[in-house]
Amino acid sequence: MPAPASAADFLEMVRKSGLVPEERLSTAVRQIRTAQIGIDQLASALVQEGLLTRFQVKQVKQGRYKRFTLADKYRLLELLGVGGMGAVYLCEHAFMHRLVAVKVLPVDKIASDPTALQRFYREARAVAALDHPNIVRAYDIDKFEGLHFFVMEYVDGMSLQEIVARYATQNQFFDPVRAAHYIAQAAAGLQHANELGLIHRDIKPGNLLLDRNGTVKVLDMGLARFFDHRHDDLTQKFDDNTILGTADYLSPEQALNDTVDIRADIYGLGGTLYFMLTGTSPFPDGSIAQKLLAHQTKEPKPVREFRKDVPPELLAVLHKMMRKNPDARYQTPQEVVEALSRWTEQPISQPPEREMPDLCPAVAVLNGMAPSNNLRGSTAKLVLAGSRSSTRLVDSNVLPGEARTEANVATGRSVATTPIRTAARPPAPSKTKLPFLVMLGATTFAVVLALLGLIVFLLLG
Repeated sequence: MPAPASAADFLEMVRKSGLVPEERLSTAVRQIRTAQIGIDQLASALVQEGLLTRFQVKQVKQGRYKRFTLADKYRLLELLGVGGMGAVYLCEHAFMHRLVAVKVLPVDKIASDPTALQRFYREARAVAALDHPNIVRAYDIDKFEGLHFFVMEYVDGMSLQEIVARYATQNQFFDPVRAAHYIAQAAAGLQHANELGLIHRDIKPGNLLLDRNGTVKVLDMGLARFFDHRHDDLTQKFDDNTILGTADYLSPEQALNDTVDIRADIYGLGGTLYFMLTGTSPFPDGSIAQKLLAHQTKEPKPVREFRKDVPPELLAVLHKMMRKNPDARYQTPQEVVEALSRWTEQPISQPPEREMPDLCPAVAVLNGMAPSNNLRGSTAKLVLAGSRSSTRLVDSNVLPGEARTEANVATGRSVATTPIRTAARPPAPSKTKLPFLVMLGATTFAVVLALLGLIVFLLLG
């Protein structure tokens, strides 16, 4: 269908989509003079009122008002991301009213890649085999009208890649203690996978999600493989002759031989810790081939050349995680957890809100959150102000200057720390109110005493 040409056309498409109950839509429209505003203003007003999401608005603007429900039970809210194995959507379960992440494998992907469908189901099986608070959980796998999809836990947060990169744009470093906490959590999740005979094979900052409570969850088991893959036909046909993983964090042995064990994940986790401490990957320059060679033959630029405030003991842990020889590394993720325990014994506060995604009001309400005041307001105000809503899930602008900083003498960068919040104190009592009351009482007492003396004098006289 052609894209809407006016606000009235846009409103009609919203009605046809069935995304908003007619009663709620009519109530909102009564406050808007649709003939006097444009499509962008109307769309912004509906988003801010929590009636539509940004993704839904974008689709309706393009003339698409159908297929907002998958398999008659998953209502599409937002597009979370697109990767090599398909698109991931934020959805609401129509009956349970629970937010979930749904990965959909495109039909054309199956046609162009004969292994895509097998890989897709292998990822789903790998996730389903795991049950740990530091690993994204699987809920369901299904097929609908030729679309294969599986349903996962929705993590309301950001990847460590996005969070640390935004610190770098502000010329700031990530706090070492927080980095140790988050790496230890990821290692705990990998230990669970290791105990079930599973390796991830693509550990990197982009596959570690940090939620609003400060919990790290390992994401994307698309390259995961069980140790005993003798019966894994996909591995025999494809993986053994292919370099899989991200070159920036790939262990030396994985580039030479894809038959690797959990120590390859420990190397990738070490590369992630390096990124969190420096703001850059271990070998950021060169082609993929040059990066793979660097992982085998070179040492990363020392963290000390970036900053001076990282404890030497933490740097020793990092160095051991990234040793070229797997035998020289920690042998299990649990050993990494124990090595980091001196920094993780004390709890840390939740991540600052500025590190978390900017949810549109409709999603915020479904997520059990009250929309922030700067996002939600009356429809009339929004229309009069002509405000517009971004179509992006995460604002990639630099961080606002909310954190206090401590200067780093090595590079001029600063280490951001969460501001300390103190409870509001009750107002102090007035310094003049109490003396005034005392004076008033004393004066009254003197007057009464004088009157009594006068009465006695008159009676005796």
